[in-house]
Amino acid sequence: RKTSETDISISLVLDGQGVSDIDTGIGFFNHMLDQIARHGKMDLLIIARGDLDVDSHHTIEDTGIVLGQALKQALGNKRGIERYGYKLPMDEASAETLIDLGGRAYFKWDVGFQNATIGEIPASLFKHFFRSFSDAANCNLHIKAEGEDDHHTIEAVFKSFARALRMAAGISG
Repeated sequence: RKTSETDISISLVLDGQGVSDIDTGIGFFNHMLDQIARHGKMDLLIIARGDLDVDSHHTIEDTGIVLGQALKQALGNKRGIERYGYKLPMDEASAETLIDLGGRAYFKWDVGFQNATIGEIPASLFKHFFRSFSDAANCNLHIKAEGEDDHHTIEAVFKSFARALRMAAGISG
């Protein structure tokens, strides 16, 4: 995806080893995206260049769009996949990701944060990332999480998302 604000390329291997090479220019976001690869057992290469001199909004949003498009392309006709997907605890935090890769986009977010930013990222952009992914992947995505430490909460979200995606994209049978 190349726009006036971003230039993003993603390579996704669903049945990978959990290997990642991620460079978005946003350290904390790189760390969260790495959780998708590692816990989803997917190989993920992301190179994102965006207008970070303005803010991180376009880079995060467009990365979600391109990741959703990559998943949709990798799944092909979706025949034989499990389709549905995960609950996950992380220290005092817990996250639940429900996903349906059936081809209809719907997004629900029930995650609260204590602070306006996590790492150097505005907390509101995480919701935007997952909504962008859901729209581009044409999937139902419901995410619910709670915790006392925002870092643990959002990390639990990314890990549960990765596990749900891994489960849903797996071969049924």
